[in-house]
Amino acid sequence: MHLSTAPEISRDQITGLILAGGLGRRMSADGRGLDKGLQAFAGKAMVEHVIARLAPQVGSLMLNANRNPDEYRRFGHPVIADAIDGFAGPLAGLHAGLGACETRYLATVPCDSPFLPLDLIRRLAQALAQTGTKVAAARSGDQSHPVFMLVDREVMPSLQAFLASGKRKIDAWYTSLPLVEVDFADDAAFRNINTLEELQRYEFAPR
Repeated sequence: MHLSTAPEISRDQITGLILAGGLGRRMSADGRGLDKGLQAFAGKAMVEHVIARLAPQVGSLMLNANRNPDEYRRFGHPVIADAIDGFAGPLAGLHAGLGACETRYLATVPCDSPFLPLDLIRRLAQALAQTGTKVAAARSGDQSHPVFMLVDREVMPSLQAFLASGKRKIDAWYTSLPLVEVDFADDAAFRNINTLEELQRYEFAPR
C-alpha cells in the first residue's frame, strides 16, 4: 500500500465513541443480560476506566447506549442511542456515532475494554493519514480487533447500504473498504470483559 503525503490527523479532528449499546447476555447468570459498562470493576463502573484511557486521545467523546441513558450521562459526555432498532450490534452504534459527530473522524472502542492501549488513537490516525485509507483498525498478531477502529466520515453511505441490506457483521463491512490494520504487540490490551467470572478475574490485572 502506497504511503500518502496527506497531513497528520490531529486529536481535535477525532471524536471518540464508546460502544455500550449491547444486551450483555453473557454477563448475567440468567442470560437476560446486564449493562456491561455500568458493572463495578476495580472500584468504578467499567465504562469509567474506558473513558479515562480514551478521553485524552481524542478531541471529544460520546457514549452509545440503548439502556440506562441517564446513568451514562452522569459521566459527563453526550449519550446517543442506536437509530436502528433491535440492538443491532457495534455497526449500529457506529452508524449512530457518525450521524452525531461533528468531526471528520470517529474512533470506536467497546465499553468492556478497560485495558485499551494509551496510544491506540495516535497510531490508528497515523496509519490512516499515511495510507489514505478510510478505515484503520487494530490487530495483535493474527487477531483482528475490528471494534477498535478509526474511520473517516466518508464511510457513512457504505455503512448505511450495508445495514439496509440486513447485514450486521462488522468485519464483513470494513474489509470491503480501503483498510489498514495496525499491529499492537500487547494482545492483553484488547481484552473484553464479557462474563461475571472475567469481571472478577481481571479486576486486579495490571493496567
